[in-house]
Amino acid sequence: MDRRAFFGTLAGGLLAAPPAAEAQSTRKLYRIGFLGAASPSEPRSQRFFEAFRNGLAELGYVEGQNIAIESRWAAGKYERLPGLAAELVRLKMDVIVTAAVPAIRAVKEATSTIPIVMAVVVDPVATGLVASFARPGGNITGLSVMTPELVGKQLEMLREIVPNASRVAVLWNPANPGNPPQLRAAEVAARTLGMRLQLLEARNPREIDSAFAAMTKEGAGAVVVLVDVVFIEQRTRIADLAATRRLPAVYGQVDHVGAGGLMAYTPNFLDNYRRAAVYVDKILRGANPGDLPIEQATKFELLINLKTAKALGLTIPPSLLQRADQVIE
Repeated sequence: MDRRAFFGTLAGGLLAAPPAAEAQSTRKLYRIGFLGAASPSEPRSQRFFEAFRNGLAELGYVEGQNIAIESRWAAGKYERLPGLAAELVRLKMDVIVTAAVPAIRAVKEATSTIPIVMAVVVDPVATGLVASFARPGGNITGLSVMTPELVGKQLEMLREIVPNASRVAVLWNPANPGNPPQLRAAEVAARTLGMRLQLLEARNPREIDSAFAAMTKEGAGAVVVLVDVVFIEQRTRIADLAATRRLPAVYGQVDHVGAGGLMAYTPNFLDNYRRAAVYVDKILRGANPGDLPIEQATKFELLINLKTAKALGLTIPPSLLQRADQVIE
């Protein structure tokens, strides 16, 4: 069985698990911790958190009856994550759900006993979070979006839109451990496509401005923006900079397109958060997280902003438009 078929089979098996209400007594009030790297006021944070809560409800969990959820948010400040993770551990959660390598690593370093469920992670093996996809080991399991593999697809789509762009900038955050695997995948794909990459670091708004100035100076013809909380929170600024410098850009999060970005190709993160509830259910019913294989994303989205394309003087190929899940006009 190939890897894709294995994870597909796994997903079906997990989602077919019996409802929690049938497997446990409602007299027990389970405590679930939720650690978010972004701000709780961000619409995307609210959607992800709600998708997770809906997933629990579908499995028979009712807040105040058989579960209590304690959420903590870092508001895009990675340095706050260790303290927030330690706080959830002190509160003696039965399981902690989180996403993105910085947050997952903070929780992993805070506890080796409380089960951890990853709702979204780039590549947990490459980033050293788990031993393997099939048997993650320790107290951690969850879902991987395998974003590095998607960067190659994003570069291919840029080639379709701007076939003459031989130099492509890549905006990344060195403070995010999930970004280096994406860079490596981008470099491999660029060699195949005959592109030269310009790697530009940005940890904050000031460095984002400097990075875009460097793109123009070096003659980049397009830009790929990697998945990062800082970039999401600065999505309007990034879209404006790309528009001002007339740079076609592709992103790893759908929120960028709504803020004026040209195009995004990304896993369906809402589906991941909903499915994270299945792992929580399995663990609360006695499963060892280290024995639960890590599942990969099965749903992906392509969004295109035609208004932005028109402003940049670009014509989106009909073949690409036909593949889009959403087109903003």
